[in-house]
Amino acid sequence: MTLRRFCLLWLCVVLVSCQSHDEAPAQAPASTATASADRGTLSQARWQGFGDMRFGMDEASFRKAWSGELKGGAEVGSDCAMYAPVWAKPPFELTFMLEHGHFVRYDVRGGKETAPGGGKVGMAKADVMALYAGKVKQWAYKYDAAASVFRVDGESGAVLIFDIGADGKVKAWRVGVPPQIDYVEGCS
Repeated sequence: MTLRRFCLLWLCVVLVSCQSHDEAPAQAPASTATASADRGTLSQARWQGFGDMRFGMDEASFRKAWSGELKGGAEVGSDCAMYAPVWAKPPFELTFMLEHGHFVRYDVRGGKETAPGGGKVGMAKADVMALYAGKVKQWAYKYDAAASVFRVDGESGAVLIFDIGADGKVKAWRVGVPPQIDYVEGCS
């Protein structure tokens, strides 16, 4: 390999490794991504957290692991804060919850991420039941009896919750630790 080719290759590696979380990635870096067996897509969603962010991290460690800008925060007098990447537009397709200064949950409302185990926004209720066979606890949604909630207990005490609309499709999902995973309205 010539010196010129080596330098070009090295420059490409450096530029790729400098990618910031500020931009919406087309897919997650291979080092932090998990593959969905049925879809072959990459996702940073995992049972222990999101990408390099792990549940229980304090806010300083969380922000360092994210390495991009976030918008949002806590209401006055609240110990609970919701953050979204600066590139996200309402309704936010990805949000992070911190309570008492620690990362406890993330919520997904868009189709770019795949939940641990393979679930996705837009997926049919029956497909979610098949993916998580024998692990799903189900009940009616708090505000709509025709909608439902699926709960899947995961690894390390983490929980995955799917919000299934009246049409039988996944509207959103979230992963986190109790009790924050069970807050229906986020920090509200």
